Amino acid sequence: MSWLTTYVRPKIRNLLGKRDVPDNLWTQCESCNQMIFSKDLQKSLNVCPHCGHHMRALVNDRLAWTFDDGQFTRIELPKAPADPLGFRDQKKYTDRLKENRTKTHLDEALVVAHGTIVGNKAVVAVMAFEFMAGTMGAALGEGIVAAARLAVLQQAPLVIFTASGGARMQEGMISLMQMPRTTIAVQMVKEAGLPYIVVMTNPTTGGVTASFSMLGDIQIAEPNALIGFAGPRVIEQTVRETLPDGFQRSEYLLAHGMLDMVVQRSEMRTTLGRLLSLLGTRDTLVKAAAYAA
Repeated sequence: MSWLTTYVRPKIRNLLGKRDVPDNLWTQCESCNQMIFSKDLQKSLNVCPHCGHHMRALVNDRLAWTFDDGQFTRIELPKAPADPLGFRDQKKYTDRLKENRTKTHLDEALVVAHGTIVGNKAVVAVMAFEFMAGTMGAALGEGIVAAARLAVLQQAPLVIFTASGGARMQEGMISLMQMPRTTIAVQMVKEAGLPYIVVMTNPTTGGVTASFSMLGDIQIAEPNALIGFAGPRVIEQTVRETLPDGFQRSEYLLAHGMLDMVVQRSEMRTTLGRLLSLLGTRDTLVKAAAYAA
């Protein structure tokens, strides 16, 4: 090394002072591998400006994007037994819950809030994939039931954004029992004559797909979202056949009648507002029917 490298450069650095560069200044797109300036990514609602890939969204961001002016009121969800089976794998289940609560600042993998969407009153439940991959346990089931009850109480439509890796193995059969519980909760909303809209994001899999996420009056998905019960690799190994391109992706499901529409994230709030205005509530529909008669 020369004296410029070993002596002069460190002296200059000391004179100028050390500059701290934030670790989260750039984000790499997992689809096209392009580097994106974090502020630009926030402005585009976590959608890659190069390839249009819809990256995962945090719960609070999703709520802010959905409600008018980002204004909403969160509700406190019922508590469920923290560790009903005393489950332990590499760590205690209670320790995993503590870690995820500290990391995400959430109590569970679901947040429920109410407010307005393009002027339409609505109750919105958002699943948090960042909390144990959005897995469904007793607490999440309680949250869906609470969201349904709030929708009925307020005579407001229920909108659910799904993002899940399926049932939570640490709760065993208790987790599986949330499938009929959430189905009954959805039925409460429908019997009250209220619209129920599901927005499926990447990924929506397992018991969530096999229960409340496939029961919407309107089924929406974000582009290229993985939606299914078992993963493509498991299915290929089971049937021993090569699956079609894009199998279990939003566009494939739309083409085969499993979805009503695929909507860009930037257009989601406007689309939901339009649908809520068209569907209305039971009182709106009764008045419309009376007028038509």
